Amino acid sequence: MSLVPPRTQKTGVIAGNFDVIHPGYVRFFKDAKENACEKLIVALHVDPTIERPNKAKPILTAAERTEILLAIKYVDDVKYYNTEDELCALLKDIPDHTRVIGSDYVGKEFSGNSKRTSKIFNPATGEQTAEVKLASTSDVNIAVQSAKKAFESWTNKPPLQRARIMFKFKELIEKNSDELTKIIVSEHGKVYEDARGSLTRGLEVVEYACGIPQMLKGEFTENVGTNVDSWSIRQPLGVCAGITPFNFPAMVPMWMFPMAIACGNTFVLKPSEKDPSCSFRLAELLKEAGLPDGVFNVVNGDKEAVDALINNKDVVAMSFVGSTPIAKYIYENCAKNEKRVQALGGAKNHCVVMPDCNLDQAVNGLMGAAYGSAGERCMAQSVAVAVGGIGDKLVNSLAKKVEALKVGPGMDKQSEMGPLVTKEHLAKVKDYVDIGVKEGAKLIVDGRNFKLQGYENGYYIGGCLFDHVTKDMRIYKEEIFGPVLSVIRAKDFDEALQLVNDHEFGNGVSIFTRDGDSGRTFSSKAKIGMVGINIPIPVPMAFHSFGGWKRSLFGDQHMHGPEGVRFYTKLKTVTSRWPSGLRSDPEFVMPTMK
Repeated sequence: MSLVPPRTQKTGVIAGNFDVIHPGYVRFFKDAKENACEKLIVALHVDPTIERPNKAKPILTAAERTEILLAIKYVDDVKYYNTEDELCALLKDIPDHTRVIGSDYVGKEFSGNSKRTSKIFNPATGEQTAEVKLASTSDVNIAVQSAKKAFESWTNKPPLQRARIMFKFKELIEKNSDELTKIIVSEHGKVYEDARGSLTRGLEVVEYACGIPQMLKGEFTENVGTNVDSWSIRQPLGVCAGITPFNFPAMVPMWMFPMAIACGNTFVLKPSEKDPSCSFRLAELLKEAGLPDGVFNVVNGDKEAVDALINNKDVVAMSFVGSTPIAKYIYENCAKNEKRVQALGGAKNHCVVMPDCNLDQAVNGLMGAAYGSAGERCMAQSVAVAVGGIGDKLVNSLAKKVEALKVGPGMDKQSEMGPLVTKEHLAKVKDYVDIGVKEGAKLIVDGRNFKLQGYENGYYIGGCLFDHVTKDMRIYKEEIFGPVLSVIRAKDFDEALQLVNDHEFGNGVSIFTRDGDSGRTFSSKAKIGMVGINIPIPVPMAFHSFGGWKRSLFGDQHMHGPEGVRFYTKLKTVTSRWPSGLRSDPEFVMPTMK
């Protein structure tokens, strides 16, 4: 599916010689007109020097072919070209949004037959910048078929060849990092350096995938029994799919598809319809890196597209990052359809601040973790647990920094925090702040009325800070996904640890302390997938695996790292015995019955 600026008509172009029109061509024109475009143009190759496969000249003249083509009701117009340069010029002259359609949809942009669309906005200004078609079930199935067809050859590529494409892809990402970063800023809103950092974290997974020949090596045991050997191998699954959220348009997809592709699978990505452009640019770079057509596919869509991927029998594995209700939905329904699944859900990450900690270090860590990316992170720390008597000092220090937080457009170098992703999400976050006030929490810093001159239509909110939050409040129990930090008080270490372990989410947690015993005990006893000790956002590097516990992860295996390899491959164990007696010394006597 393709990202398009708002326009009324989609034009499809089919290029070729079309010497002797047979019924297959007519069916192809019909399919293209019904599924890919509203207007169909045939670009006719009229070079008089062209030859048919058997070296013969075309049977029909250009004029005769034109007459026949225009008689087919699905063809709206015929245009002519002699060379590829002329074809490119022809495409540029067509004013409507153009799609070049091949004999199948492998490696081609496909507009789809859905009439539903979704608007894309620049969060900094509130202006619409594009429109995206939302894929129908049939559109998704076309993408899956493309991936299925490509798997037949891709799976037989040696791992070293797949790794070389990853190396080239890595090089292209580095070369185009500024462009990719600006795309992220323009559609998500996060500040430039934060966007660039997220791209780098995705790039690290690509770097890890470059080592796939080593990671796919199996195990071998000679003589598990007398003259019996046994070995194990890891083989690709087939067509895999990924559904990714709006908050990290580059990083989260790159948690998935580099590992899946490097392992020998093909992939269908459904990015967030709120900021899909980065996914399309990554697809272009993959193709430039040498990835064969059909190995990586991008479809835009909403729940219909998600359900289509879940229900398509050719999709054998699903990766997801998003909210817990959707993660649970995907996990349950993928299981019903006998797919393997890793579904990362919501979070309410705590930061335990001990009385003995370096307070400046803790405050600075909390500021970045709570307000970076406007709190739109699955690893955002939205709860600070003040232990003992440190609460007042912590809140006072935080309040000064939150009030001084520089909020502005992502491309402004002075900005520390950008806008939220959409108008609807902004309203949702403000509603949560209203709820916190009604529930009795003390709103120390109120960012709801923040306005930025020149950007009045942007989706901005200032940093919000609550104190005296209790565990029965909604702002404590639910994921807000915005720049709202709640401070809850605990009398001692044990109470703080109990708060962490009692919460339904188990994504990430941190503790700030100088005491080694506290740090060690906390890391051992916390029922959380990722633990940081004096580290505010404990996301591991790409060669480790990433994921939470409890209702923050549905499925058995985490993202990227060794668990990523295990998720995108299946284990096969072979045990063999060869018959004896086939070896013999040469005999020089007349053979007789023995």
